Amino acid sequence: MDVKPGDVVVLKSGGQALTVAEVNDKDAECVWIGDNGDLFRETLPLVVLERAEIELVEDEETEGEHESGDEEEDDDGEGERHIA
Repeated sequence: MDVKPGDVVVLKSGGQALTVAEVNDKDAECVWIGDNGDLFRETLPLVVLERAEIELVEDEETEGEHESGDEEEDDDGEGERHIA
């Protein structure tokens, strides 16, 4: 699997999103926030990870149309990131 630091991954068996902090030959060091706000860091084999599917969701205030009927876009062209 071709991942780089900053990529968002999940375990193939499921679970929450993990952020890749460092990549070695066969392992990736991942970080995530636990349910109680604790930061976790663990080195995992690349074979147990897959890229997380991230869908962009527009902010509520930008959804819909302008009075002119044109759809509104975010200033940076991207909405919020949500893990599916």
